[in-house]
Amino acid sequence: MNRQYNFSAGPGTLPVEVLEEARDEMLVYKDAAASVMEISHRSPQYTAVAESARTLFRKLLGLGDEWHILFLQGGASLQFYQAAINFLVPGSTGNYVVTGAWAKKALAEGNLVGSTHTSATGADNSFSKIPDVSSWDVTDHAAYLHITSNNTIYGTQLSTDPEVSVPIICDASSDFLSRPIDMSKYGMIYAGAQKNIGPAGATVVLIRQDFLDKIPEGLPTLLDYRTHAEKLFHTPPVFSVYMIEKVLRWIDSKGGLSDIKRLNDDKAAVLYNRIDLNEYYRGVADIASRSNMNVTFRLPTEELEAKFISEAKSNGLLALKGHRSAGGVRASIYNACPPEAVAALVRFMDSFESSNN
Repeated sequence: MNRQYNFSAGPGTLPVEVLEEARDEMLVYKDAAASVMEISHRSPQYTAVAESARTLFRKLLGLGDEWHILFLQGGASLQFYQAAINFLVPGSTGNYVVTGAWAKKALAEGNLVGSTHTSATGADNSFSKIPDVSSWDVTDHAAYLHITSNNTIYGTQLSTDPEVSVPIICDASSDFLSRPIDMSKYGMIYAGAQKNIGPAGATVVLIRQDFLDKIPEGLPTLLDYRTHAEKLFHTPPVFSVYMIEKVLRWIDSKGGLSDIKRLNDDKAAVLYNRIDLNEYYRGVADIASRSNMNVTFRLPTEELEAKFISEAKSNGLLALKGHRSAGGVRASIYNACPPEAVAALVRFMDSFESSNN
């Protein structure tokens, strides 16, 4: 079967070069005489993979030694609770900007731990727009401000790093490493790998040392970030980290995050320009909040949307159905989505409108 264009929101498409390299190493990894999935997580071969991944993260993001790079499990969803129990200490308040379904879940987990405050919400506009940073209400004694940088369901994204008076915890799962990041704005960033940097199974957590120092004693061992910052405590998600290292090398080979951002800007512009050409296709997200990663749009009727998605699949354009809670069409054009895929989608949009207008 020929490989087709994959617009899945997650797990998302991976670079073909990375998949081919992993294929060639599947049975025997370098001098290990076995697959990377079969060797010890304390072996020199795997240790070199993990250290290379950390070195690449430091290079791509400009991270100093004050940043810890952790490879955890449980997905970004576990981080909703884990971040709160580590940093939402008595006498403080967890502040949350609620811009979609996953941000709502993060707030709900924070509520299980301690006092929370909704600094801003996009619920009034059905999460089609991210509230302006100037309107965010950050409380006194805020332990942190939790944000979601990109919202896969609604197709909205923060285009810049917010400037606030407290450390930011950011769920960057679906746009991580799609653009440069001003790391000085953050105390912690976490991202499930399966959107932009690797396969499912690993969650990358970046924590600054002065933020880590705020963690109280008495936390469950595996949920205490210090456990993982100090040493390799237990078996990590070996294969996922192995794949992440390859994706990071691929990003670096493309010129780093500035060049990746230009590529993503160009891809998104091509697709949004087609959506805005006339009224047949209607973008869901407010123009100022549009995501470069997840492009959401509607057709004149739900029946036409179902037909569009079905015929697109027959034409080699996969996974364009919108999230079950939002409907419509969603094209996820992560880093590894090639410009040729977007061009093919636009050609199909032209043809479909001509045949079904």
